[in-house]
Amino acid sequence: MKVSELATIWEDTASGQLTHSSYTLHLSIEDAAKLEALAEMYPKRPTELLLSDLISAALNDLEISMPYIKGNKVIARDEMGDPMFEDLGPTPRFLELTRKHLDQIKHEEPSVSAN
Repeated sequence: MKVSELATIWEDTASGQLTHSSYTLHLSIEDAAKLEALAEMYPKRPTELLLSDLISAALNDLEISMPYIKGNKVIARDEMGDPMFEDLGPTPRFLELTRKHLDQIKHEEPSVSAN
């Protein structure tokens, strides 16, 4: 999901799995006003789900925007037979840590479906 797709998604209902964990955060007054404006524009979406969607989209955008740093090791070949080199940037580490924490979360607590 991308930030640019959120308004379209909010027009309908969205579903997914939620953890039992919760996070507390303080927003700037400007961001709080924007969140309240979104809550008023999309009354079918609770504020917590708006925040969840925004964070999810921002994390996806962050992952996509992480710099690729070309390594020397060929890890695959593309459809044209050209070499694809390992990524020495932060993406592989981020994905590795994400998988680690996803496995931990899945084994520590049952998930709750969002409606």
